[in-house]
Amino acid sequence: MKFTNTLIKGKLIKRYKRFFADIKVNNYIITAHCPNTGSMMGLLDKNNEVWISKNDDPKRKLKYTLEIIKSNKNLVGINTHRTNRIVEEALKNKNINEFKNVKSIKPEFKFSNDTRFDFLCDKKIIEVKNVTLIREKKISEFPDAITSRGSKHLIKLVESIKKNYKPYVIFLTQIHDIDYFRIAKDIDLNYYNNYIDAKKAGVNFLCYKCIVGPKEIKIDKKIKILNE
Repeated sequence: MKFTNTLIKGKLIKRYKRFFADIKVNNYIITAHCPNTGSMMGLLDKNNEVWISKNDDPKRKLKYTLEIIKSNKNLVGINTHRTNRIVEEALKNKNINEFKNVKSIKPEFKFSNDTRFDFLCDKKIIEVKNVTLIREKKISEFPDAITSRGSKHLIKLVESIKKNYKPYVIFLTQIHDIDYFRIAKDIDLNYYNNYIDAKKAGVNFLCYKCIVGPKEIKIDKKIKILNE
């Protein structure tokens, strides 16, 4: 996924009210939209280098969007609105081995009245989770906060097996220079337990890392899940 316009480099002042971030660009303070409702644990240190995009749509209240944060020498893509675009592009380009032979890609698959999954590829359901947490060198983790929604998705994916679907969860690690992934069970033990149950039931779990840069974010290769 290439950025349509050149990103603007700045320094993080603070993130507040979940959706706002003050960024210092040259000698000016810009308020940017923060498109990530998670805790963003470990990413929000003052003066971290950041990259923001600009949108001149007159209907937008905030012209700028926070896209990338540099933390502990790692570039991290934090815009969750771009996560599915990255995966969809990779699916279309046959860059995810497990889905190279699929014939159809249907985004926003309505599984039930209260549940949508990110993609249906033939009979394969894909739920994508954006990963931005890194607490140890070379290891990414999910979640960065308690996620009841994530647990619900796992339970629904188990249900889908009874309807002859083949369910997958892709943990998309938008962190440059990562080798491993694990479930952060100390942050959300319930999610970890649901992960274990879902894995035993037949849900497939994959983690793909990304190449992250101010010009492009794209899927690189599959990395090992340490909880296996």
